[in-house]
Amino acid sequence: MAVESNPHIGAAPRGEAGAPSVRIDGVMKRFGEVVAVAGVDLDIADGEFFSMLGPSGSGKTTTLRMIAGFETPSEGRIWLHGRDVTGVPPFDRDVNTVFQDYALFPHMSVADNVGYGLVVRRVAADERRRRVTDALRMVRLDGYEGRRPSQLSGGQRQRVALARALVNRPRVLLLDEPLGALDLKLREEMQIELKAIQEQVGITFIYVTHDQEEALTMSDRMAVFNLGRIEQVGTPADVYERPATPFVAGFVGTSNLVSGDVALAVIGRAGTFTIRPEKIHLADPDASVETDEGSATGVIRTVVYLGSDTRYHVALDAGAEVVVTEQNLQASSMEALAAQGRAVRLIWKRHHVLALADH
Repeated sequence: MAVESNPHIGAAPRGEAGAPSVRIDGVMKRFGEVVAVAGVDLDIADGEFFSMLGPSGSGKTTTLRMIAGFETPSEGRIWLHGRDVTGVPPFDRDVNTVFQDYALFPHMSVADNVGYGLVVRRVAADERRRRVTDALRMVRLDGYEGRRPSQLSGGQRQRVALARALVNRPRVLLLDEPLGALDLKLREEMQIELKAIQEQVGITFIYVTHDQEEALTMSDRMAVFNLGRIEQVGTPADVYERPATPFVAGFVGTSNLVSGDVALAVIGRAGTFTIRPEKIHLADPDASVETDEGSATGVIRTVVYLGSDTRYHVALDAGAEVVVTEQNLQASSMEALAAQGRAVRLIWKRHHVLALADH
């Protein structure tokens, strides 16, 4: 289920030629009896930073590999800037791919690694040197031309791999979990770097990840994959604030899902509903509630102190458990942990409760 009503899921703005940067049209991919991609339609605009987000086995990497030409669709067509490339080999597509393992040549210098594709294409030496210099400057590695990959940090090797892809001037850059091998702090830094580089070069980035924070941080738009299909396409704010399905609500961030008798008791009507933990406020059991607010009573079962905020697991009197997250603006760890076992009233604005489609 997609949040956008356009008949082509995730329809993006058209380029000057009238076609999106990438169009995936009714694509399926089978490996024997296994259906890895079960019918995907998607438009990606020229110059977008577009993320494909989903768990392992959801079909996102297989979809990326079909765009690159490493896999051929079992059904459907793939278009790049209005050109049907479904049966076109990878080397004849105007795309480049950056992988998680970088695949740098250890015996070559940084400059030779970056310029290798230009050598294969027989670009003249002067032009090759100029383009390698420009590419390294773009990823902030000026002066590193003579080093070997073993002399670089993980983040620097990732930038070399990015420069090697950009030096060929592709119209579309595909990135298959390129930050997965980095530690958390460096990964967070590189998320900002990648977005800045993409804005500088202005080409289409298609980024595959299972990390929701990466997708939310960098994307102009994102598609959430599940079981070979796209469940929702939208901006990060759309997907987070207005999840279309229970899967999206649970996978993109932490979410509380209520249904059945609990929904009737807490929300006041039947169906499946979600509310984000940070939208809920903890109060005393006898606290008053405004007309635009909903509420429920319960007992704090578990407290998880996370430094900047605290996560409270609350067993509702209505029979379910929800999570509440509050910033530690003043409370200490001891004060937060002392709340365990306390009776509370949960209060939220009614407009923060979203009804979800069951499927």
